[in-house]
Amino acid sequence: MTSLISGLVLVALIAAAVVFFFSFIPIGLWISALAAGVKVGLFTLVGMRFRRVPPARIINPLVKADKAGVIVSVNQLEAHYLAGGNVDMVVNALIAAERASIDLPFERAAAIDLAGRDVLQAVQMSVNPKVLETPWVSAVAKDGIEVKVVARVTVRANIDRLVGGAGEDTVLARVGEGCVSTVGSMSNHKEVLENPDSISHTVLSKGLDAGTAFEILSIDIADVDVGRNIGAELQTDQADADKQIAQAKAEERRAMAVAKEQEMRAHVQEMRAKVVEAEAQVPLALADALKSGKLGVMDYYNMQNIIADTEMRDSFGKLKDDKCNENSTKPGTGAGPEVEE
Repeated sequence: MTSLISGLVLVALIAAAVVFFFSFIPIGLWISALAAGVKVGLFTLVGMRFRRVPPARIINPLVKADKAGVIVSVNQLEAHYLAGGNVDMVVNALIAAERASIDLPFERAAAIDLAGRDVLQAVQMSVNPKVLETPWVSAVAKDGIEVKVVARVTVRANIDRLVGGAGEDTVLARVGEGCVSTVGSMSNHKEVLENPDSISHTVLSKGLDAGTAFEILSIDIADVDVGRNIGAELQTDQADADKQIAQAKAEERRAMAVAKEQEMRAHVQEMRAKVVEAEAQVPLALADALKSGKLGVMDYYNMQNIIADTEMRDSFGKLKDDKCNENSTKPGTGAGPEVEE
């Protein structure tokens, strides 16, 4: 009984060892590589297991590259995988570049992939250019009329400048800036409507793809539309601002005039108070003159007669003036305003 149990345990250990051996060492993947003509050592696959690199992630792209005639090594693919790159994407990009006769070394493709760009899409864009469309670009000509432009930019990826080069947003921003400056340099918005290709020729000649990851092949104006009269709106706003400034200055002058008027009224009242004060001193001075004998009683009565006579003459003059004013207002007297027949 004991020998039977020992035999079963031995068989179980052997079966477990066989299962562990075939699961840890990818014999099937090794045989597939050899059948495809790719020489990979069995201990290399075991080393990948120890380095926690899935052998299929390396061997399958290696077989694909070898069948396509692209020369890469296991160490290159494994190093790129350990660096966080997409091995299968890089191999596909190398195969596409080889078919399109584009010079793309593995180091450059790996650098592009590690930089976060889609290296396969970059190769495809080198073969098949991409069309980028700008949003509505608003520009103002010299006559003050707003012109809205939509441009389509045909670009091709520049493999040599993909690492460190600016992206699509920069290209679109530069094209929009070029459209604004070109339209702004035209004396009349009708020139833009008559010759929209002048915008594309001017913008294309400025070399806007410098420092970018693309090469601009053409710039085409897709749509042109006339917007608002910006010049008239600015003049209207300026006129409103000038009017408000003038009103504010007029209000300031009015307030100063009112203040001056109030000041002068206060000054008049002050002068009248001084006159009243001076007139109040006259009777006292007359009393002192009579008391001291400097003024006689007859002199005082003569002065009173003169004052009364002066007041009488003033009253006669006022009556005469009032009568003349009444006669001038009557029609047919010949004085005053003329009456139309």
